[in-house]
Amino acid sequence: MEVKTSLLDNMIGVGDMVLLEPLSEESFIANLKNRFDHNEIYTYIGSVVISMNPYRSLPIFTPEKVEEYRNRNFYELSPHIYALADEAYRSLRDQDKDQCILITGESGAGKTEASKLVMSYVAAVCGKGQEVNKVKEQLLQSNPVLEAFGNAKTVRNDNSSRFGKYMDIEFDFKGDPLGGVISNYLLEKSRVVKQPRGERNFHIFYQLLSGASDDTLKKLKLDRDFSKYNYLSLDSAAVNGLDDAANFRTVRNAMQIVGFMEDEVQSVLELVAAVLKLGNIEFKPDSRSNGGDESRIKDKNDLKEMCELLGIEQSVLERAFSYRTVEAKLEKVSTTLNVAQAYYARDALAKNLYSRLFSWLVTRINESIKAQAKTRHKVMGVLDIYGFEIFEDNSFEQFIINYCNEKLQQIFIELTLREEQEEYVREGIEWTNIEYFNNAIICDLIENHQNGILAMLDEECLRPGTVTDETFLDKLNTICAEHQHFESRLSKNSKFLTDHSLPHSCFRIQHYAGKVLYRVEGFVDKNNDLLYRDLSQAMYKATQSLIKQLFPEGNPAKVNLKRPPTAGSQFKASVGTLMRNLQTKNPNYIRCIKPNDKKASHIFTESLVCHQVRYLGLMENVRVRRAGYAFRQAYEPCLERYKMLCKRTWPHWRGPAREGVEVLMADLQVPTDEFAYGRSKIFIRNPKTLFFLEERRRQCLQDLATLIQKIYRGWKCRTQFLLLKKSQIVVSAWYRRYAQQKKYQRIKSATTLVQSYTRGWQARKLLRQLKYQKRCEEAVTTISAFWHGTQVRREYRKFFRANAGKKIYDFTIQRIMQKYFLGLKSNMPPMSPIDKNWPTRPYRFLDGAHKELRRIFHLWRCKKYRSQFTEEKKAVYEEKLEASELFKDKKALYPSSVNQPFKGDYLEISKNPKYQKLNSAVEEKVLLADVVNKINRANGKGTARIFLLTKKNVVLADSKTGQVKASVPLPDLASVSVSTQSDGFFALKLKEGSASAIKGDFLLSSEHLIEIITKLHRTGAKAADKEQINVDISDEFLVQFKQDKVCVKFIQGSPKNGNGASCKRKNNRLLEVSVPMTA
Repeated sequence: MEVKTSLLDNMIGVGDMVLLEPLSEESFIANLKNRFDHNEIYTYIGSVVISMNPYRSLPIFTPEKVEEYRNRNFYELSPHIYALADEAYRSLRDQDKDQCILITGESGAGKTEASKLVMSYVAAVCGKGQEVNKVKEQLLQSNPVLEAFGNAKTVRNDNSSRFGKYMDIEFDFKGDPLGGVISNYLLEKSRVVKQPRGERNFHIFYQLLSGASDDTLKKLKLDRDFSKYNYLSLDSAAVNGLDDAANFRTVRNAMQIVGFMEDEVQSVLELVAAVLKLGNIEFKPDSRSNGGDESRIKDKNDLKEMCELLGIEQSVLERAFSYRTVEAKLEKVSTTLNVAQAYYARDALAKNLYSRLFSWLVTRINESIKAQAKTRHKVMGVLDIYGFEIFEDNSFEQFIINYCNEKLQQIFIELTLREEQEEYVREGIEWTNIEYFNNAIICDLIENHQNGILAMLDEECLRPGTVTDETFLDKLNTICAEHQHFESRLSKNSKFLTDHSLPHSCFRIQHYAGKVLYRVEGFVDKNNDLLYRDLSQAMYKATQSLIKQLFPEGNPAKVNLKRPPTAGSQFKASVGTLMRNLQTKNPNYIRCIKPNDKKASHIFTESLVCHQVRYLGLMENVRVRRAGYAFRQAYEPCLERYKMLCKRTWPHWRGPAREGVEVLMADLQVPTDEFAYGRSKIFIRNPKTLFFLEERRRQCLQDLATLIQKIYRGWKCRTQFLLLKKSQIVVSAWYRRYAQQKKYQRIKSATTLVQSYTRGWQARKLLRQLKYQKRCEEAVTTISAFWHGTQVRREYRKFFRANAGKKIYDFTIQRIMQKYFLGLKSNMPPMSPIDKNWPTRPYRFLDGAHKELRRIFHLWRCKKYRSQFTEEKKAVYEEKLEASELFKDKKALYPSSVNQPFKGDYLEISKNPKYQKLNSAVEEKVLLADVVNKINRANGKGTARIFLLTKKNVVLADSKTGQVKASVPLPDLASVSVSTQSDGFFALKLKEGSASAIKGDFLLSSEHLIEIITKLHRTGAKAADKEQINVDISDEFLVQFKQDKVCVKFIQGSPKNGNGASCKRKNNRLLEVSVPMTA
């Protein structure tokens, strides 16, 4: 039976903030702290998940947890991000509803990790298959690539996303992923050129310098030292727990899995290297002859290397850094740039280069992961975007980030209220209007087309004349001074108020999350995001194809004099598209909160959490959810959970679940105004009513547990008694059987003993009788034999007295010979010729015949053994015999060669394709092919050579190329010299005056010396008309090397190289060979 669980079981604090009593900001934060201290990092607000960053690994994201939350009701288990992911996935798969998961929170709250957990859960529970797994792997591996190029270390987070990401994952009708589409919002490109203290640039710069191979860095013209690059901050270059080298390998692998080609990866790395090189370009002032100021590049080495990486002419880019061309209709005006303007142009190019590269990466990933089918797909969107930001110094970036959060809060309230209203209408419950703060007025203040702050900023950027941040603030003071959510020093002073916390160059907006002070410095420049046309055209002239794609406006054939859209208008349009997209989907919310600013576990800073709770609008969310009915539950699980509280519904209710719930609530006497009956759910207004039901259920469960324990203990005791009784009967039966068996064994043993004694007595009596009878028969036989002998001798003496002695002698000899031959026949030795066994002679007079028979038998069995030989085997034995005649008792190496067969062709020269050329160069049949070492006279070292022996020639060839080095006809060989020891050295001495003797004799070394000289001796005799080649065996002999004679001397000693003999030159006339002593 499946055990039904609930969110309310074993609850630490309150798992759903809707049920919190009393509801206040203090109790809200106290409940979060209580759950955080017990490692419960997830809490619900209805269907919204609050996620606390634990800053450590917890055992709640295992595959077992995935299976636990799979296909379970949202409120069935304790709060978890997997419950929300499963609810969204099942709604998409089963109800065909497009879903979106909105993840918000400030930097360091765990938004990126939350999005990864959602994607990994969906990947784990959806279908399997080769194609599906490939799509899932590509979707998951897109994260490391985007994190490397879009994340950075900040003071609040070591892996902070510095861009907003929205991913649409597309599914088929079965719920299997088909692909996805990624949208990115507002990359913080200003970080490329400048980072606040304690923060780093984007991860990819450090990963490239730490993890790339030396060869790769050399190609990119980079050095591993971070300090050599102006764009990299040094105070936070190394981050604890962050392995940049390993992460670089992960990114390279992820890019390969996603589908990046190798040349694309190389182009991306070249652009990253170019950004680093760009930051090292510095300028110096240079006065012109007309008195104007202009700039010059100090050191052009970095500029040169950057141009080589991107394929740009150095002079073109150098001019773009020094001059600016302004076009107006048919006129072109070129002005010089001073040092400040040159630095501005350099940084603008670096920011644009990196941001456009990031956008290209997103587009390239989308090409790989997009769904291939054209049919309509189910879609699940995951939004991971920056949370509300309130810093000490807030600028343009914080302004548009907070604008985006205002829009998200607006759609959150609208969708939450709409979801509540739809559920009330669906269940037939009367809907009452809920009072809540509508932040549409704040959104209108920012995005209004006429009087909005963004519209005025664009207008200020586009108008002619002098435009500064101060003129923009003046315009705001003129138009927005009366707005209730806008404050500035001038607007305050106009109302005769003094606020010294509001500087002159700032304005303040009352957001839904609180007041934020913005400094106008940099608003105009950051909104313009201006890149000089000269730089765009210089980039377009690059030979690298990727650069041309990133700067299409630099094409001279497509010059557009129209001003490009501002950063604010672009972001406003993309946010509008995002909002329209989200409104078409069913929303699911994850609100991320970081417990402390130290990035440490087990620390809960209440003031920081309270600040986040306020600007995330969580209290507002709880009040909206509790404005009607705080808790609702389907009739079936409600009855299943509380049926033990009523006798009429316990243990089984046979009717409809709604009627059972009505009977239950009536029996418990719950006031009717505290609940309402919907079509499929019961709605409970006050959490106190729910806690009342839970308390009654807890008491009832204790009573039921006591009853179950009582029944179980009684059953256990009865079972134990019956088991003991049954065991006693079995033991008694087995003991009685054992006792009877022992008694039977004793009787059987005694009977066997008596029988054995009786049989022994009878057997001994019979034996005595048989022995007596045998002695009688032997006595009779003996008497009869003696009697018959006496009679025979008496008769013999009568008729054959004269020749009796000779006859008896011949008969005896004949009988002895007959017995000898019969014994020899039965004891014949084996047929092996090497077997020396022979039967012993019985009598001395047979000695001569015995030896002759042994000799004849040996000759006969040798003949029989030889008759079995083939012609090849006979030739081998003839060679072995000749080797014995040449070397036996003369050469110490000979005994070890006896057991080794003479193979001849050790290189298989006719079969090996490596020696095909050499084989074709030798016309005769090869009798022997082996690798030998040719000894060099100069140093005594050996060079590998191929040694070939044919019927007419000895050939030496190069072992690598197979090229013939020397060919000696056999008649030109005078003799062969070897030592008496166990070495493999031999000298081929040539006849004086022969054509082959010009270069001198050959001193060689081989492991098959016995076989080589034996074959050479046999073949040389045939080639030289029966004049055999002399074999000289001596430990000292002379060798002719061209015009000089060298003495080769063999000594016993310990060689330096291994266990073999080694040759060493002593002087011009002596080569000394050291041979190891044999044991």
